[in-house]
Amino acid sequence: MAEDVQKHSVHTLVFRSLKRTHDMFVADHAKPIATDEESHKLKMAAKLRAEYDAVLHMPVLKEGKEKAKQHMAHPYDQQGYPAHSDLDPEYLITGTHPYPSGPGVALTADTQVQKMPSEGAIQSLALELPPSQARQDARRTAASVADIHRHAGSADRSQPPLLAMSLMEAGGTKNSSLVRKAPTMPKPQWHPPWKLYRVISGHLGWVRSIAVEPGNQWFVTGSADRTIKIWDLASGKLKLSLTGHISTVRGVAVSSRSPYLFSCGEDKQVKCWDLEYNKVIRHYHGHLSAVYDLDLHPAIDVLVTCSRDSTARVWDIRTKANVHTLSGHTNTVATVKCQAAEPQIITGSHDTTIRMWDLIAGKTRATLTNHKKSVRALVLHPPLQVQFPGTPSPLVPPDNIKQWKFPDGSFIQNLSGHNAIINTLAVNSDGVLVSGADNGTIHMWDWRTGYNFQRIHAAVQPGSLDSESGIFACMFDQSESRLITAEADKTIKVYREDDTASEESHPVNWKPEIVKRKRF
Repeated sequence: MAEDVQKHSVHTLVFRSLKRTHDMFVADHAKPIATDEESHKLKMAAKLRAEYDAVLHMPVLKEGKEKAKQHMAHPYDQQGYPAHSDLDPEYLITGTHPYPSGPGVALTADTQVQKMPSEGAIQSLALELPPSQARQDARRTAASVADIHRHAGSADRSQPPLLAMSLMEAGGTKNSSLVRKAPTMPKPQWHPPWKLYRVISGHLGWVRSIAVEPGNQWFVTGSADRTIKIWDLASGKLKLSLTGHISTVRGVAVSSRSPYLFSCGEDKQVKCWDLEYNKVIRHYHGHLSAVYDLDLHPAIDVLVTCSRDSTARVWDIRTKANVHTLSGHTNTVATVKCQAAEPQIITGSHDTTIRMWDLIAGKTRATLTNHKKSVRALVLHPPLQVQFPGTPSPLVPPDNIKQWKFPDGSFIQNLSGHNAIINTLAVNSDGVLVSGADNGTIHMWDWRTGYNFQRIHAAVQPGSLDSESGIFACMFDQSESRLITAEADKTIKVYREDDTASEESHPVNWKPEIVKRKRF
């Protein structure tokens, strides 16, 4: 009769297996790893070539050869410096710094040859000089090849020698010259609160997009009822309805350079409407799935659209030609923005990245990967802003509203607190940033400091579900005195500043945070 196998827990069996493995290879752990001299020399040679090639072989200009030869007879040679007579004057270590800034250093005929001192020379010079000057000059001595070897093999490097030398020559020390000033948090600018003053009804489906015409006389909305409606901005009355899309209209844009209105939708169509005849005059074919957003370039006749097919496309407005297909995103491209400055095209995608594109080459210029969730909206700060000079910056949701600086996409700060899926953003030149979310909340922010000075949750209109309170789009009019929002309760709401508010009635309730990034 076979004996019963003793059962052990998985933890015990794994531990025993680890112990057997350790016992098997413990003898190898105790042995020191032998270093191969040839491979070490090869490694050092590769590092020298990669990092110090500009230092080791700096060519002397032809007109300076004669002077370089004269400098070979240096007065310090008698103090123990090697004569370097075997070196080719074409390739000498030139310049007065141990680490020149790079191959772009301008060499002239007056450039002096810096020779490598020996250990004995440094000691003899130190004896002849006063103690303070000897220490200083010893620090200023050019680095030898052995020093370069040592630095190449070290894991971390200290302060760059050029910076250290410039600090010493200025008479200061590293600690005194590089003392960082304590960051100061600017106080938020006071903004009057905004209040709802008009609700416009007329659409039979979710209102998904808004555009205001350049003359500020009317605005356009696109809806899930497949229609585009034009409204009078002053009175809120319906002026015109345009039909032609066979699915939700996700984006609309009015051209400031021609009497054209552009629209895109989930039916994969991108249309150009002539507002003088109120009919479609061009179609832009190419997208393979729903088109989610579009934008017009402010300086040239170019239209950019983005789609669920993970691409953005650049169109020539007149010829309908597909100039570029911007591919690189791995998921739906939800939003696109254009500007005249570099980068001219910015896209945000559900793959959590933002890409900045080179319009001429049609390639990605930079990719921002700081977001953890889908990027559904982008907004560019007005470039003619007096309070915040410099290049405009985009902001993007939804895990945080993040602020970036162009053109390289350097991070500025987070605007935290709007804990919902943010569908839309808008900003005006007074520094008021508006974010609209899926739960129907609107947050007002001070652009410069990220202070949230107002939160609005408008009531759902009668006949709509409580869940239908999402904000899909928002936009300031051309005067920036009115804020228009497109919502899931099939209405369009218009907000304006409260004229009766003051700093006493609505004070800035702000406390500086310790962990806050400096803007510029």
